[in-house]
Amino acid sequence: MCGICGFVSRRQISLEQLKQMNDTMVHRGPNDSGEEIFAGRDGYGVGMAQRRLSILDLSVLGHQPMHSCDDRLVIAYNGEIYNFLELRQALSDYPFKSKCDTEVILAAYLKWGISCVERFQGMFAIALYDREKGELYLVRDRIGKKPLYYWQDGDNLVFASELKPIMACPGFPKKIRRDVLKRFLYQQCINEPDAVFEHVYKVEPGQMMRFRSGKLSKHKYWDIAKVYHAKKQQAVGSYQEAKEELKAILKDAVSKRLIADVPVGAFLSGGYDSSLVTAIAQEVSSEPVKTYSIGFNEERYNEAKYAKEVAAHLGTQHTELYIDERAMFDMVASIPQYYDEPFADSSQIPSMLVAGLAAKDVTVVLSGDGGDEFFCGYNIYDNVAQAQKLDVLGRMTYRVCQMPPFRKTGLFDKLPFKVQVVAGNHDIQTKTQLGGRTYIKVIDQMLPDGGVPFKYPIESRYHEPDWQARRMLLDEETYLPGDILCKVDRATMKYSIEARCPILDVNVMEYSYRLPHAYKYANGVKKRILKDIAYDYIPKELLNRPKVGFGVPLDSWLRGPLREELQDMCSVDYLKKQGIFHAQYVHDFISEYVRTGDQGPASGANYSKVAWSFFVFQQWYRGYI
Repeated sequence: MCGICGFVSRRQISLEQLKQMNDTMVHRGPNDSGEEIFAGRDGYGVGMAQRRLSILDLSVLGHQPMHSCDDRLVIAYNGEIYNFLELRQALSDYPFKSKCDTEVILAAYLKWGISCVERFQGMFAIALYDREKGELYLVRDRIGKKPLYYWQDGDNLVFASELKPIMACPGFPKKIRRDVLKRFLYQQCINEPDAVFEHVYKVEPGQMMRFRSGKLSKHKYWDIAKVYHAKKQQAVGSYQEAKEELKAILKDAVSKRLIADVPVGAFLSGGYDSSLVTAIAQEVSSEPVKTYSIGFNEERYNEAKYAKEVAAHLGTQHTELYIDERAMFDMVASIPQYYDEPFADSSQIPSMLVAGLAAKDVTVVLSGDGGDEFFCGYNIYDNVAQAQKLDVLGRMTYRVCQMPPFRKTGLFDKLPFKVQVVAGNHDIQTKTQLGGRTYIKVIDQMLPDGGVPFKYPIESRYHEPDWQARRMLLDEETYLPGDILCKVDRATMKYSIEARCPILDVNVMEYSYRLPHAYKYANGVKKRILKDIAYDYIPKELLNRPKVGFGVPLDSWLRGPLREELQDMCSVDYLKKQGIFHAQYVHDFISEYVRTGDQGPASGANYSKVAWSFFVFQQWYRGYI
């Protein structure tokens, strides 16, 4: 685990400048750093750099940039290849010097070419330069666990794990890409392949890129829609068979993620996913697993008591920390430093707090991320199933509202909010992305320009008639990498620890596609098969309760201790000088929000999320622009 950056450029970038770029990510790798510049083909200079968080082979033999034995290849790499020991056996003719997985990547490329990445099981962002071919490869893992940005400036390319090194690169213009801002305010993140700056992009999950002589080509080696349909043809017939096979695959995934030369622990919220991962880790580990959870004094947010009961049942070495609102609030100022692109999922705050707790003892933590997306766990999936049943009725209602006599009276706007959601849902490309009409109206007026659509107009590519299954695929491709995995990566890297997600093992993900949907959702029971596996380890009464997320009191913060700062950010003079937002409208909207606050879920006017997204953007803007 670490941070990487570098370039292939005809511009003059010195070793000292490369080092300055690299050192912006010291939190990602405090144990070691390496920078190197050498001549490439066609007059290009090549720079490779890495900040190292030592996990495997803590010796100097794991130093990067690393060269292949014949000096043909140079690599800067962030992540873990969990099946590196098996690959190493298949590459026994290579003269290995280290015991780390980085060298296995070099050996694999020399034997199998760049298609070697299809053999890797793990999380990774790889920059590999082939001197013989004059080619730079940028590769990202299948689901997007590890981040990788790139800036293409004419026939020059700069890459990095975060935006900070790119911002520190000589000549970078920091020109904001305004067409993504409406979607950011709506989705609270900027999803792949987009980024907040012009000509900067993210390598997509499951994508490899080749840069040669100023030309960039792209290839998807793992595409969710294609893999889903291929695996769906191999459906598992028996539920009991599926349960036993999935359990064995999860055990293998957890076991591989316990391999490290540093202490390993687990995040334990007390929910199904983290509890199951912890239970399996406790089963296969030779010693009690260290587990970590944070508690809240406000009862409706607090899951720590459940985590403690699960930990006691499993016999883990458990640590919990109760935090108050002040501890969460104190994290707000650090958001731009570690989330160096606007990111407004407020659960980033408690995520940073639990990461800080674990970092006192361990360098690696297991998490339960991926269970909701791959096994149908979110509450939105209930709503999606209901919306599909009501779709025909909703379309009829919309047509009636559009008839001249009813349109004149504004009948549609007088309908209950939930009826509006169903009746207004007529875009075939976004059928499962319910609601948001009131948010969209407000955000549309906050920004003068058009831009990318608020929602992701890509649902037809899944060719999936079941709305729940389709929404899960959409979340796997957008919300999971763009929000959840970004949040966890930055939160853990803030404290220089590595998060590993067994449920996002490629074998688990692909096996989930072989399961009939009824194995995941049946009679209103979400994550059916994961829950049944969890019950093999943990009594049902310890787990069976409503889902609770990390809660942050945004409304009371924005209208309380952050009120003055928020109002400064939306002053008409400031906004006019900034030149991004509709100054008067934003000033009036924020002023009214501060005065009245959220209007309750039934109205759809829960404007704290929009106000928070605006606040986070302005906080980022002040920090970097």
